[in-house]
Amino acid sequence: MWMSGLLSNGFGATHGMMRNNLIWVVSRMHVQVDHYPIWGEVIEIDTWVGASGKNGMRRDWVIRSQASGSTYARATSTWVMMNEQTRRLSKMPDEVRDEISPWFIQKQAINEAVPDKIVKLGDKAKHVNSDLKPKRSDLDMNQHVNNVKYVRWMLETIPDKFLERHQLSSIILEYRRECGSSEVVQSLCQPDEDESFANGVQQNLLTNKVLVGGNGRLGSLDINVLTYGYTHLLQTQNEEIVRGRTRWNRKICTGL
Repeated sequence: MWMSGLLSNGFGATHGMMRNNLIWVVSRMHVQVDHYPIWGEVIEIDTWVGASGKNGMRRDWVIRSQASGSTYARATSTWVMMNEQTRRLSKMPDEVRDEISPWFIQKQAINEAVPDKIVKLGDKAKHVNSDLKPKRSDLDMNQHVNNVKYVRWMLETIPDKFLERHQLSSIILEYRRECGSSEVVQSLCQPDEDESFANGVQQNLLTNKVLVGGNGRLGSLDINVLTYGYTHLLQTQNEEIVRGRTRWNRKICTGL
């Protein structure tokens, strides 16, 4: 942005956005982790922007090993424009589109033809963490809760026993509204499957197999391919802040 001459306020706004009192806000983010790097490994990150519908912009990332070139993670995000004064979403003015469209690259880190919608959880979610209050260190320069804190609130609501045995393979976030420093937040999450099964899959470490029942028959399934999902919601006084979806794979045991 700086090299292109578009950066005008330090927040990625173009000159046309500044004239129209517009700022960027993220509406959606999707991260997929193929596998994790080891400590001390050198990685490289590619990032680029592209169009997202008529009034949005997409920013994608690819994280890979510098040594082997293998991909560790991919991510995509959707950004829309908000009027800084009214805090309402805005259409993209033609002058802003003319400023940014020459920099768009037509490739996607994650192919999302029709992104899945995340259902809203009700008050009867299996796991609930209430009375969450932002600290000063959780706020960004606009005095709103940083989106990294949202992820932490979501993950902290998942049972410790599950987290000990699984690692995150993907996360989708749908942002609904801003969260201020004085608000009290409630974090809800609901597992897709019975957690007693996920937590009870203590497989034979020699064979890495588990018996699975179905229609009265038993068979063996490689549990390394088993994935588990959670649906998440952060809200304040029943007003949504963020909806989320996480997917998890079993951690690979390396021995004791």
